[in-house]
Amino acid sequence: MAGGWFEPPAPRVLAHRGLALEAPENTLAAFEAAVRAGAQYLETDIHPSAEGAAVLAHDPTLRRVAGRPESVSDLSLDALRGVDLGGGHGFATLDELLHAFPEVRLNVDVKTDAAVAPTVDAVRRAGAADRVLLTAFSDARRRRLADAVPGSVTSAGRTSVLRAVAASRTRSSAAMRRGVAGARALQIPERVGRLRVLSPALIETAHAAGLEVHVWTVNDEVDMRRLLGLGVDGLVTDRADLALRVVAGI
Repeated sequence: MAGGWFEPPAPRVLAHRGLALEAPENTLAAFEAAVRAGAQYLETDIHPSAEGAAVLAHDPTLRRVAGRPESVSDLSLDALRGVDLGGGHGFATLDELLHAFPEVRLNVDVKTDAAVAPTVDAVRRAGAADRVLLTAFSDARRRRLADAVPGSVTSAGRTSVLRAVAASRTRSSAAMRRGVAGARALQIPERVGRLRVLSPALIETAHAAGLEVHVWTVNDEVDMRRLLGLGVDGLVTDRADLALRVVAGI
């Protein structure tokens, strides 16, 4: 894909698990709804099935999404496809998502170490390195992904984000670049408990270090406008339809 993940210019709207207004999250129908609304970025999560397929699933278990106690990784892909997530929709794979929307960029959160190899294999099969951003809570996992998929980009893991916050307090772009160790974006909440993560200083320092700042999960129009006014580069949102209208009006 010409230009790679960071084209076209920011601000970016990342459809968090698709647009789950009429179809369940992380299903192909939810992603199709997001694309129909105009989304150019889809955000999803990966857990492995029992045989090692890259399954689109945020939670390790089926309890929240299907009222069942099993883990995603304990079930075969065929069994997962048979689980009714609502409206007859079942689990899908990263391979299917990449092939269903070949012009769309993906933000892929790899939830476990066991999900690394299936994710890498799916991206390689689709030749999609230039249109995926690979991320993980663990910086070690994120670095494994970056090494395994040359040409892809990554966002900082938890430890790197904490280093970035520390660097922003001294407005040191050099310290921030060192702290994120090759990541190209900070994908963060506004705060975690009593810790304020997002600040004007963080945005300014991240930009000086060549990083984008994406904030999750932003579903309120007032918050969207406020954050874009502060200069954030992306909104991770369950309401891509609303965020796209806000961005279009800027």
